[in-house]
Amino acid sequence: MTSLRITSALIASTLALASGAAFANADLAKAKNCLACHAVDKKLVGPAFKDVAAKYAKDAGAADKLAAKVRAGGSGVWGQIPMPPNPQVSAEEAATLVKWVLSQK
Repeated sequence: MTSLRITSALIASTLALASGAAFANADLAKAKNCLACHAVDKKLVGPAFKDVAAKYAKDAGAADKLAAKVRAGGSGVWGQIPMPPNPQVSAEEAATLVKWVLSQK
């Protein structure tokens, strides 16, 4: 019985940490103004994060390409409105944001 309680506690702790990481990345997206143009589940100025995740789901190099686009900006992939460069986002933050975006389903 005690091992069952311990296992349950470990699972609950792991889930709490995992959901905390998801919230932390959403908070980072908010802090870096990503949510001014993007939403998780609907198109705003830019594509929904879920649409980005779906488009790049089978692209092994997507994370690196998208992290570079976050910082340098880009245009033409999602229409005529360009994504401006975001030099205030560090390379590490861009990688974290893209990993989170690509995890959206």
